[in-house]
Parts: sequence; structure tokens; C-alpha cells
Amino acid sequence: MAAMQYNFKKITHVPTAKDFIDVVLSRTQRQTPTVVHRGYAITRIRAFYMRKVKFTQTSWNEKLTRILEDFPRVDDIHPFYSDLLNVLYDKDHYKLALGQLNTAKNIIDKIAKDYVKLLKYGDSLYRCKQLKRAALGRMCTIMKKHAASLAYLEQVRQHMSRLPSIDPNTRTILVCGYPNVGKSSFMNKVTRADVEVQPYAFTTKSIYVGHTDYKYLRWQVLDTPGILDRPLEERNTIEMQSITAMAHLRAVVLYIVDASEQCGFTIKQQADLFHSIKPLFSNKPLVIAINKVDQRRLEDLKPEDAALVEGMRAATRGPAALQLGDDEELPCMSTLSEEGVMDVKRVCCDKLLAARVEQKLASRRAGEVLNRLHVAMPKPRDSRSRPAVIPHSVAINRAKKASGELPPMITEKMLQEENGGAGVYSADLRKNYLLDDDDWKYDIVPEIYNGKNVSDFIDPEIEEKLAELEREEEELEAAWEREKAEEEMEAESDMDEDDKELLKRLRSKKATMIAEHRRKKSAGNNAANMPRTADPERRATTTRMKQSLGEMGIDASLAVKRARERSASRVGRKRERSTAAMDDAEDMDAEDGEGEKKRAHSSKSRSVSVARRTARADKSPGSGLRNDDERMRAQKLADKAQRKANKRAKIGEADRQIITKMPKHLFSGKRGIGKTDRR
Repeated sequence: MAAMQYNFKKITHVPTAKDFIDVVLSRTQRQTPTVVHRGYAITRIRAFYMRKVKFTQTSWNEKLTRILEDFPRVDDIHPFYSDLLNVLYDKDHYKLALGQLNTAKNIIDKIAKDYVKLLKYGDSLYRCKQLKRAALGRMCTIMKKHAASLAYLEQVRQHMSRLPSIDPNTRTILVCGYPNVGKSSFMNKVTRADVEVQPYAFTTKSIYVGHTDYKYLRWQVLDTPGILDRPLEERNTIEMQSITAMAHLRAVVLYIVDASEQCGFTIKQQADLFHSIKPLFSNKPLVIAINKVDQRRLEDLKPEDAALVEGMRAATRGPAALQLGDDEELPCMSTLSEEGVMDVKRVCCDKLLAARVEQKLASRRAGEVLNRLHVAMPKPRDSRSRPAVIPHSVAINRAKKASGELPPMITEKMLQEENGGAGVYSADLRKNYLLDDDDWKYDIVPEIYNGKNVSDFIDPEIEEKLAELEREEEELEAAWEREKAEEEMEAESDMDEDDKELLKRLRSKKATMIAEHRRKKSAGNNAANMPRTADPERRATTTRMKQSLGEMGIDASLAVKRARERSASRVGRKRERSTAAMDDAEDMDAEDGEGEKKRAHSSKSRSVSVARRTARADKSPGSGLRNDDERMRAQKLADKAQRKANKRAKIGEADRQIITKMPKHLFSGKRGIGKTDRR
């Protein structure tokens, strides 16, 4: 039997009745013609409205059919899923909801068929329109009546999409037992699942699936909710999920017993539960595992409790059981310290493999396969015994390696690990070259240019000649430096102390000018002209200019006089402008001329701006802020404001994108008859 996989996550969404009606009618409005005139021929009017009715009926049919096909049929799926649906959702209610939708689909088809017949004999535009409205109205009314079924199916779909993906026919370990005996802890230890574990009962409320590997095979481990020892009709939905899994899945059943009784149930109660659900284990391998042995060992049990455990152990021996020892038939473990957990897993897997092999051999199909197989067995040609023989040289080498006489073989892997590992070590490929002389392996490969060996045209003494030229050049430079120093010393020897001091200053000034020139040149002359306010120390004064130029022997009296005259005239103009602005402000009400008002306004604004600029320069030149703290705070605020624009890859606030206000695909016209491109 082929493995059946059910993917309940692909079930289509079930809309509410209102949304369902809106979707279908909106689709009819968008994908059918919407313009009809009274002047059309009556046949054209009939065809227009018949198309509306048929299209609406087709939409209902397609969507309802999709829903009915996506939901699984209870009678066609695996009995495990069939009973699980019955436990979780009530099989009768589920079938009734799907049956109502199927009935609604058939009624809508019949309504469309009847009204299309009536539309064929419509005698006017008004009558055809009313028939169309009646048809669509009756279809919508039918769906409104099934609003409860649609809402129920949507809840079922959401819950089914959250069900675990369980393969009923694969190798499965089914873990069961009383609540809080350690089922989820065992699953977390042997699989990659992460089931919630809490120290109270019924932490696990549904079936969880995990996967593990054993003997290169993939195994499915199911963690079932805990069950209590009570009649079947009194069990709740959580317990019935476990009962369904035990009844229908072909798996090895692992019944976990809490030897410490910390779960809140005695060993007698656990034994009674085992015997009450024992009929569910028929024809299935069964393993009893004792958990929490770190709290209470098996040999520490009371005699009556030990007898109960032995009674459960005897029930595990069946036709599918392996011939294992006593210790393996009743494995003990502790999920807290992980003692014996892997042994329990091994015993379960071995039992299930043996049972599956025995079941396959017992089937008729296995016999048919064995009849087609032929195993050829060689016939002995004589009575001599010919055991397997190791060659003498191989045996000697093995003995030498074992005794240490032969050095161990050094592999490329070892060299790689010794020399930095992968990505750092570079394998030596030349050591395996097969050449007449091993000394040739690392020779330099000649470079050929225009069919000639480049090394043939290289002077063998080129490096010595180059070194000689460099040494000769260094000697010439040293001689030139000495001559220059001697000339300077001779020139300075003829000078007095004042001339030497002046020469020293000139050289210093020259070096400063050269450095400043190089700095400006490297900046590409891209530095802005700094304003007068950028000299807060007031170092650039006429006094300093006169002093510095005087030291260089330049008369700066005329330049100082010209600078002072300009400053005096500028101050005078400022005072005149400020006085005129005040006079204009006082006489503004008396004057009616528009030009006078403009002049007063402009002069006042100029004086205010000059005053502000002066005040700014006194406090913090060029920034408009009082001190460095405010300047740093303003810079941080500016950077923070720019951060949002940077995330959107924009230069600043002005870099904005104007999207299309009316996208064509949303505001284009309807498709006409015979056209498929509505854009």
C-alpha cells in the first residue's frame, strides 16, 4: 500500500457569506459588459443579461467546487484521520456542512438554468433586467442561508491546517501513558522536536510529531496526550486523540510507567490503565519502559508493585517480539539524567523492524517475490579448505606499522591541519611530478615572448650594475649637499649678527609660505574665503600687519593709513543708514508715498541684519549659536533628522517621490465583447 500524505494546509480559504457574495458579484461586474441601451435589438439585450446570469452561476460553481474538493472526504482518507476528524469536529456535523454547500451549488445551477430560459423570451429591456436581478438575488439568498456552514468550515480549515503532518504507514514509535509520566521529555531527548514540558498533568493537549534516525532510517515519534483509566464514553477530546492514534496507526507502542509515582498516580493505577487499553495494542509490538529510575530504582519497588510491573512485562511477549534478554525486554530510563533513553529507543526500533519484516514475509506478495529470486551457490570442486588469505607482504607491513617500525603515512589531510587548515594551506602539486630528475620539480618555468625565452636576454650582472649606479648617485648627491652647505657657510661668514638673524627669519617665512601654498594646492583651491568674523582673536590687525612687514624691511605706513580710512568711512555709512532708518520709522505714518515706505523697510532690515550678524560674531562667529555645547547639540539634531531620509536612500527632505495617483490597472475601462485586454 502506497504511503498516503495529507497536506491540510493547502485547503482553500472559506469566506463568510457576505464576503462570498461580494467577491462573486464584484467579479461579475468587472468581467462582463456593463453598458446596454434601449435602442439595441431585443436579441442583443437578452444575450447581455443571459451572459450576466451564466457568468455568476459559473463563479459560484467554481468556488464551491474548489471548497468541496479541497476538504478531505471522511470515507476516502486513512481511518486514523477519519476518526481524528470525528473526535475533533464531529463527523456528522462536518458531513452536513459539506452536504449543504453541495446542495447550494446544485440549487444555484438550477436557478441559473430556469432564469436563462425566461430571459430567452424577455420582451423588453426592463423585463430582462428584472429577471437578471431576480436570478442574482435568489443565488445570494441561497448563500446567505448557509452562512453558518461557511463559518463552521472556515474554523475546521484553520484547525486542520495546524494539525501535524503524520504519515500513517511509516515506521512510527507511539508514546503513551498516564499524564506527567515523562512522554514529552522522552520525545525531546530522542528527536529534534521541542515539546513543552511542565510539572503538571495534561500539558500536552494534542498529538506532536518528531523525527529521529536509527540504522540509517527515518523514524516518526508521536507524543500523545495523557489518558486516564475510565470508560471510553467518559473520555474527553484530548484523551480520544491518543485512543485514535493507538487504534489505527501501525506503530510500536511505548507505554511509559512512572516508578517514582511523582506523576500523582500509583503503579497499580498505571497497571490498570495498561490492561484496560490493552485491546488497542493487538497485532502491534509493545514495549514497557520504566521512567524516573533516578528517583526510585526497579529493585526498590514493593513486592506487590514489582508483581504488577511483571504482569505488564509478560503482556509484551508476543509473536512479533524479539528474542531479547530480560534487561532489554523491560528497559529502564531517566529522562532527567538521560540514563537508558537510547536503550529504550533501540529496543522499540528493533521490535518494530522485526514485526514489519515478519508481516511482509507472511504476506502473499513476499512469497511471489521470493519465488522470482535465485541465489547461486558455488559447488566445491574438491574437499580442500580454502580460507581467506592475506598476502605475505601486506601482513608484514601491517605488523611493522603495529610495532612502530614503519613511520605512519602522512596524508594531505594531515599536512593541511598542521599548516593552518582549509583555506590557509596550499597543496604542493609539484611534488608528484614524474620527471627524469627530481631536482627539476621546482625549477622556474621560463617566460616566452615572441617565441623567445625572456631569460636569455637578461644580463646576469644587471643587479650588480644597478647597485653600482645607485651607490654612485648617492655619492654625487652627498657631494652636492656638501658643496651647497659650504657655499652657505661662506656667504654667512661675511654677514654680521643682524643679517644672520634676518636671513633666518626670511628662511622661516619662506618655508611657511611654501607649506601654505602646498596645502592650498592639495585642497584644489576649493577653500571658501573666510569672512572677517572668522578671526575671533582679532589677530589680523593693522598693528600686526605694520610690525610683520616692518620686520621684513617693507614700509607699511601707506597700507595702514588706507585701511584706517576705509574703516572710518564704513562706520560713517553705517551710522548714517541706522540714523536714516530710525527717522523713516518715526515718520512712516505721516508719509503716504509707497517708495518712502519701501526705503524705510529696507533700511531697517539692513540695520537689523547687521546688528544680528555683529552679535553673532561676538558670541560664536559664523554659527549663530552661543557656545560649543549648543553647536554640538544642533549638529546631533540635524543628523537625527537626516536619519529617516538616509534609510529611504534620499538626499534630504526635498528629495521626494510623487507616485501615480490613478494607476491605470485600477481606473481603466471595462472589457468589451470579444476583447481580452482590459488595460
